[in-house]
Amino acid sequence: MSDISLNSYRIPAEWEKHHAIWLAWPHDKITFGSLNQQSGHPDEGRLAKVEREFIKIITTLAESEQVNLIILPGKKISDLPKGVKIFEADYADVWTRDYMPTFVKNQNDELTAVKWEYNAYGEKFAGLKKDNNVWSKINLEFDINTIKTGIILETGAIEVNGNGVLITTLQCLLKRNPNLNKKDYEEIFAKFLNIKKVVWLKEGLTNDHTDGHVDNIVKFVTPNKILSAYENNREDENYEILKNNFETLKNAINPDGKPFEIVKLPMPHMNYNNGKKTPVSYANFYIGNTVVLVPIFNDANDSVALEIIQSCFPERKIIGIDCREIIYGGGSIHCITQQQPVGLAKNKK
Repeated sequence: MSDISLNSYRIPAEWEKHHAIWLAWPHDKITFGSLNQQSGHPDEGRLAKVEREFIKIITTLAESEQVNLIILPGKKISDLPKGVKIFEADYADVWTRDYMPTFVKNQNDELTAVKWEYNAYGEKFAGLKKDNNVWSKINLEFDINTIKTGIILETGAIEVNGNGVLITTLQCLLKRNPNLNKKDYEEIFAKFLNIKKVVWLKEGLTNDHTDGHVDNIVKFVTPNKILSAYENNREDENYEILKNNFETLKNAINPDGKPFEIVKLPMPHMNYNNGKKTPVSYANFYIGNTVVLVPIFNDANDSVALEIIQSCFPERKIIGIDCREIIYGGGSIHCITQQQPVGLAKNKK
């Protein structure tokens, strides 16, 4: 671990140029088989369906940027496009957004990995905790300078604009480190990510096992423009939650004292096979170098959301990815991706 000061570093916005995108191949039959099913009624075919969607995701992203794919040792995968780089590791699940590091860089384009601690969403899933060690094993091949924060945090819990602003939820962060308060977190984000302004939302979606990850409810599309998930049905469980978040964003200001532009993004609707409401959202999209992958759910609002997102990225191709099977693990496109920005990093290879 380096003692380097991060005062001159910043966390780039997602729309900035990527060197690579990190994904992990799905293999867990609990996540994609029995989780969120009726008790005693696992879906034996779900994992194969999820694998097919992953091939589509990887093939699409391979045309946009370098795809780095984590697989189990000895695993063979057919139908992968050319150019995908394989990294073997002992890992549990696909949520690279949450257990891989946050990458920051300085004005000289020098890259540093900020590694948060991952405890499987507040100790909810003991089998997933080993994913906290994935980066240290993979980084033996790269030797990218890594800062260990000692703070429990998933990157899906924070949203940044590349210009010193971070959005998060009280619901998630106050549960992850009960000994820390808002001021503590603001100092931590300033120290490790050079964040100047934190916008605090109250909570995330109903039935979200991540305790309200922000990447399911808001998304920066420019340094000053935010898409905010919004529910129009007053009877829906998410109506008040999203309305309150929208109003908080409307009243927020950037470090220059100016308001943000807030655009409503409609909500999809879906229930798990056990009858519970799923934490589905179009805000959980991924901005690649040339494409934007958007989760869709065979919902009437799919086309509306795709049109709104396309208007924000006229130079990129917008592609809808059917996430009706992937969501059984509790997340979708943004959750399974972690971008590595372009930057200079020592590489042993």
